Amino acid sequence: MIEVSELTKRYGDRTAVEGISFRAARGQIVGFLGPNGAGKTTTMRILTGFLPPSSGTASVAGFDVVTQADEVRRRIGYLPENPPLYPEMTVSAYLAFVARLKGVARGELRGACERALERTGLADVRGRLLRHLSKGYRQRVGLAQAIVHDPEVLILDEPTIGLDPRQIIEIRALVRELRGDRTVILSTHILPEVAQTCDKVVIINEGRIVCEDDLAHLTATAPLEEIFMRLLAADAREREAGLTRSAAAEVDAPGAGGGL
Repeated sequence: MIEVSELTKRYGDRTAVEGISFRAARGQIVGFLGPNGAGKTTTMRILTGFLPPSSGTASVAGFDVVTQADEVRRRIGYLPENPPLYPEMTVSAYLAFVARLKGVARGELRGACERALERTGLADVRGRLLRHLSKGYRQRVGLAQAIVHDPEVLILDEPTIGLDPRQIIEIRALVRELRGDRTVILSTHILPEVAQTCDKVVIINEGRIVCEDDLAHLTATAPLEEIFMRLLAADAREREAGLTRSAAAEVDAPGAGGGL
């Protein structure tokens, strides 16, 4: 359903993601896990067509995210870290507005909005202004706008950030309920989010993939927290060794050192 191959994104001299590759199958919830600044949001923005890659490829349902971006957007529901809500609109008016933007046919508009309201537990607050909703309910509205056009793929960027413990539990349960035939990518730096929600884990650190595995297999011998710390430590050692080898090669290169 999602194929990423040797994907790289550079901002001037800074490389945000470097040659990353991973897959997500239909019906899977994939945890895209990494520390803050690891390259998670950049990757999500490339997959959703908001950013072009510097090199490499990515496809959703067989459509290339660069050359077939319109087809990709039709198949993706995206919840960014800060949902783009309009505080003076009611919940139902906002959903109808987003549904029209996403190409839901006029005759199907009401039914699509009703289904999204019911799935996300918003039916009782449909007439309330968005600015009067709690953070948890605003996050539900963000999820509702992501699924209103019934996409094949959901991409959720830090969906529980800033929520209280009860709201976190509710949103996690909602994400699990939404999977069905959908593929879900859950981008987060919160390990329990992945452990309690996902089928598969992709771990990214400083722009590079350090692990891709089924959650059950990865955690067969140790908790996710322990595995995560081991992988990041091993990646740090590998990077340090690579820098050391590079520096040594420069010293040993012909003409290096400038001796008499």
